[in-house]
Amino acid sequence: MKKTLLLLSLVAAPALAGEGKWTPQQILELDPAWLKAQGLQVPPKRLWDPKRGTGLLAGAVNVGGCTGAFISESGLIITNHHCVFSIIQEHSTPQRDLITQGFLAKSREEELPGKGSRIQVPRSFSDVTKEMFAAVPAGADDAARQKALERKEKELIAECEKRPATRCKVAGFDGGLQFVLIDSVELTDVRLVYAPPRAVGEYGGEEDNWMWPRHTGDFSIVRAYTAPDGSSATYSPRNVPYKAEFFFPLATEGVKPDDFVMVLGYPGLTFRALLADGMAERQARYYPRVIEVYGELIRILEEEGEKEPAGKIAVASHLKGLHNRYKNAGGQLAGLKRGRIVEKQREAEAAVAAWAEKREEYAGALKARAELLSLQAEKAKTFEREFLLDSVRGVVKAPALAVVLARLAQERAKPDLEREPEFMERELPRLKDKLEREQKNFFAPADKRMFLALVRRAQALGEGERIAAIDKHFGRTYSEKGVSAKLDALYAGSKVMELAERQKMAGETEAQLRAREDPLLDFGFDLAAEVVALDELRDRRAGANVRLMPEWRRAVLAHAGKPVAPDANGTLRVTFAKVKGYAPRDGAFYTPQTTLAGVMEKHTGQEPFDVPEKVAAAAEAKKYGPWVDKRLKDVPVNFLADADTTGGNSGSPTVNGKGQLVGVNFDRVWENVSNDFGYNPDVARNVSVDVRYVLWLLDQVEDADGLLRELGVRKGPKAQESR
Repeated sequence: MKKTLLLLSLVAAPALAGEGKWTPQQILELDPAWLKAQGLQVPPKRLWDPKRGTGLLAGAVNVGGCTGAFISESGLIITNHHCVFSIIQEHSTPQRDLITQGFLAKSREEELPGKGSRIQVPRSFSDVTKEMFAAVPAGADDAARQKALERKEKELIAECEKRPATRCKVAGFDGGLQFVLIDSVELTDVRLVYAPPRAVGEYGGEEDNWMWPRHTGDFSIVRAYTAPDGSSATYSPRNVPYKAEFFFPLATEGVKPDDFVMVLGYPGLTFRALLADGMAERQARYYPRVIEVYGELIRILEEEGEKEPAGKIAVASHLKGLHNRYKNAGGQLAGLKRGRIVEKQREAEAAVAAWAEKREEYAGALKARAELLSLQAEKAKTFEREFLLDSVRGVVKAPALAVVLARLAQERAKPDLEREPEFMERELPRLKDKLEREQKNFFAPADKRMFLALVRRAQALGEGERIAAIDKHFGRTYSEKGVSAKLDALYAGSKVMELAERQKMAGETEAQLRAREDPLLDFGFDLAAEVVALDELRDRRAGANVRLMPEWRRAVLAHAGKPVAPDANGTLRVTFAKVKGYAPRDGAFYTPQTTLAGVMEKHTGQEPFDVPEKVAAAAEAKKYGPWVDKRLKDVPVNFLADADTTGGNSGSPTVNGKGQLVGVNFDRVWENVSNDFGYNPDVARNVSVDVRYVLWLLDQVEDADGLLRELGVRKGPKAQESR
């Protein structure tokens, strides 16, 4: 990749060892002596070979919004329990509740396939900045600019994906300063090998979520399969385990305080490049609204789920996701306030502006910032409407699926390259999987109550923010009895939530769908029209942003005069760190490791601190096996490091300087939630499951002999024939 931009050009070492989510290419530009001094024991080129476009970092794979890591040459992948929860849920019934009981495949034949599960293994990275901007016509307005960039992105992806079993994406860095084409191998046969009981994988529940001390075994193990010839293939009994070129052997000695570690993965989104006004909106409006609205929806799901076992299973995955976003929002608010992040960003912007005013070459940056501020103010006028519209189409299952079906029919009538990206031919297999998978997550009583709650909020919007589809189908004024009756009729008169019918609908034209006179589909078409209009508005905003933000960011980077890692964007990154504790407040200090004794100290016998009987028995008998830490005199459970992580790093391998797995990242501490807006070395701590806790559970609790032999942990021949 060409070193033409400051954001991707590194000097000897970053200012802070823990700060920065660095791309594979950036690692090669760091001073090898500095990396060695930090604790890296393998050559940087082993991490990433620029000639081959791969390396040990490719052992970290994308697991559908999370990260995972190969831990054997035979396709075993370790990730978080919550990242493969959908597979566990898929195979759970009230009679065989794998969510509660956990699961261990004692042979490969017993491994459970996950519908729609996919693993992406990175293969190459190419700078396509010139190609992207060359596609924008001279004089294009913001909407045309975005459409041209989107069209070129589709063309680049289409060319890239001519290679079989390939998944490609174009990622923008730092507001459009650079675009990179990422080529990955996609594996579509993924099977569950091991999941601990929920009371281990979610020990502490929402009470401990984002908190420290932590004692959670948030990990699971899956396996990727291919066709016998090594090519990617959908599930078949004839498939064979994927042969991983790069994987992370387990470091059975674990870690101790001050050890060097790396966290590899696919961090989702961070907001450090936002202008202060954009950060302020998230602080004043977005996060408070998440807490208010999602809090109500969580209460509904919990109340309805408790009424019957099948309902509890159905809402489990949805509830888990909402809980995480709800608590995250609270942490963001606390961190933004505690760290004065918005104020500091405003001060930093003022400093850059003052610096730029003295330099004629940055006059364009000042104009760009002024226009960006104006656009932010305009966007704020319709915040409430957009938030609720996104919630109706994204949180409540029935209207969400109705909108998808309506838009699918409309988009499929267009040539492929003219469709919205999510409805292109390459996405249809995923869409088909989603239409089927969501049946497992649907529980009508909860869905209707959530819909009712959002209709009530929409009917309270002001005149400039009304959602026409809500007004048309439910009226402009809220009446619980009246809206409830209309919702009952909507659900009762629709076949959208019948799986077989929904699958038929996915192949029908718009005329055929409208001819059904299905009330939920009719609502879906009306809401889809507003979604399309909102998407077009957001396209114009995106076009303006890619026109303006690079100008401003050039000034920011030039003023910084030091390495500045680009915001996270779902692409492969690595962060360097040390195992260390922190002081959350005056007079308190948290040590960086927790132990099995701490698990039992929290045990109450009631959720969320109800240790499973077999785990408690092994712990109380002090059956530590070889997994005891001599310094701690106990089995380590979780540990802290000062890695720079965010959402998407769930399941990231935490590896030592030799490239061996020492843990599995799964969380951040409460004081570090607002790390998305800025890195604070005093409290920036991520939380990992210690590999020794993983091995203790597999060994002393589960006696997973075949799996432990395959991992090379138990002596004797690897049980590859039976596994």
